[in-house]
Amino acid sequence: MSDIDTIRPPFDPAVLYKTLFLAVVAVLVLVPLLATVLGGFKSLGELRINPFGLPQHWEWSNYADILFSQRYWQLLRNSLIISALTVTLTLITASMAAFTFAHVTFYGSSMLLSYLTLGLLFPAATAVLPLFIKVRDLGLLDTYFGVALPQVAFSLAMSVLLLRRFFKDLPPELLEAALMDGCSYINFFRYVTLPLSRPILATVGTITFVHSWNAYLLPLVMLNSDALYPWPLGVMVYQGEYSSEWHLILAFITLTILPTIILFIFAQKHIVAGLTAGAVKG
Repeated sequence: MSDIDTIRPPFDPAVLYKTLFLAVVAVLVLVPLLATVLGGFKSLGELRINPFGLPQHWEWSNYADILFSQRYWQLLRNSLIISALTVTLTLITASMAAFTFAHVTFYGSSMLLSYLTLGLLFPAATAVLPLFIKVRDLGLLDTYFGVALPQVAFSLAMSVLLLRRFFKDLPPELLEAALMDGCSYINFFRYVTLPLSRPILATVGTITFVHSWNAYLLPLVMLNSDALYPWPLGVMVYQGEYSSEWHLILAFITLTILPTIILFIFAQKHIVAGLTAGAVKG
């Protein structure tokens, strides 16, 4: 037996199983995305005959017509405004609430946190009617805030849970030293907690942005003006009463999911760090 064989680590079947599982997951995710991208380069007739193969004739005009249309950039701007409002308001309210639940003890705090987490059990569709009535009474129908505020409400439960876990895992000596030096809770939250919490803030912000970017039901109910539609509602332009231009729909979807893919690529390091930061402690 050579020296190389003696230092070679033993074969671990678990590594092979994990690799195969991840390969299957990657195929299940990438095949629909690739089919969507390639479908945008086909004509409607070719898409029906050959939905998954390479295009025989590359229809570059499908993407060019959408990119150079004013309608596409209007939809993109509306989606960006709504998503930015949702992310900003969610991070502000969720971070303050999570800090309170993590470091401030008051009567009924555990019950209030449990009540807040009940929001994870109910999708937005179950509250569409009361939300519509409340938004109408506030005079926010057909406005950006009329869509953003309900999205913030449904994002708070998961955001508070993630942020609270991260805040509790910060060294308690920091808070004790700050309080002994006369620092208030507000200043400690602003100058110590938030700068140290960039990974989890990036994680919560990215998740909230993607959910808001892809939201369909709430904008459909709250918006009446075509000029305020986000991109999920803009797909309806290519859907007629009796037929749909699927090649243009696939090209439109490809162009609109690019911002979220780019965001994930740049924020993936912070997302993994934020999600794994509180995984050691129970």
